Amino acid sequence: MTSATKTSFQERRFLANDGLQLYARDYGEDDPRTAAALPIVCLPGLSRNSRDFHLLAAAFSTHPDKPRRVIALDYRGRGYSDWDADKSRYQLPVEAEDVLSACAALDIARAIFIGTSRGGLILHLLATLRPALLAAVVLNDIGPVIDIAGLLQIRQYLEAQQPLRSWEEAVDSLKQIHGAAFPALDDTDWRDMAEAIFRERNGILAADFDPAIIEPLKSIDANTPLPDLWSLYQGFETVPLMVIRGENSRILSQATFAEMGQRHPDMKSMTAMGQGHAPLLHRPDLLAEITAFIDRI
Repeated sequence: MTSATKTSFQERRFLANDGLQLYARDYGEDDPRTAAALPIVCLPGLSRNSRDFHLLAAAFSTHPDKPRRVIALDYRGRGYSDWDADKSRYQLPVEAEDVLSACAALDIARAIFIGTSRGGLILHLLATLRPALLAAVVLNDIGPVIDIAGLLQIRQYLEAQQPLRSWEEAVDSLKQIHGAAFPALDDTDWRDMAEAIFRERNGILAADFDPAIIEPLKSIDANTPLPDLWSLYQGFETVPLMVIRGENSRILSQATFAEMGQRHPDMKSMTAMGQGHAPLLHRPDLLAEITAFIDRI
């Protein structure tokens, strides 16, 4: 077990505006050295949770020269946050308000935000709702335009996920679904991904989210027009911005990636070679680039 794997964190529970109990991991808060640097807040993808960021958070919170406090959130209906009885509230505006509730509860007045997929869409909203909160933004394989083919692919594999009986089965399942898009991953990466996605209950491993969160995806098809968020993307104009695209992404197209750079001339662009949607950020190539970007803030 690596030192990063063993890195501890505090479990934080707090209430959303509507009273639902939410959960976050808090790394480095008990290290007095982190008070000297801006914290990092990590927002996961549609069906994912705070565990996706464990190795990234461990790297930043235990950095020998400039450790940072890192907060990683579970949205409502994911991970250790409560499931919402009102399934209609699994939507971006509500989740953006939940992020603001988290920041208030955890005393985060300004931070560097890392948003993977849906987390990046939430950051588009926060750039309008609370621009002063964003000291810098890293968008992981997401932009103002979503490729409908990639969204349909996500729906397909989320609907098809079945309970599994061992971690070996979980790893094999992920390799079968995502292996072609992620040739860069090694066995340790696949196991890390499995442990982030699945949770064991009564000897069975299942994806750690309320299945109701994918209901809105069931009404779309290849001809469904998706609204773009270019008007919200303008909110990043005065914010240091880094955008990462998976080389094999089917969510963030090359054309959108390029246009994002044209509309934000200071944007730091990074391609995650050998990865699809969404890249693992703790791999050495990406971690080095993210660290260099954040160190400038």
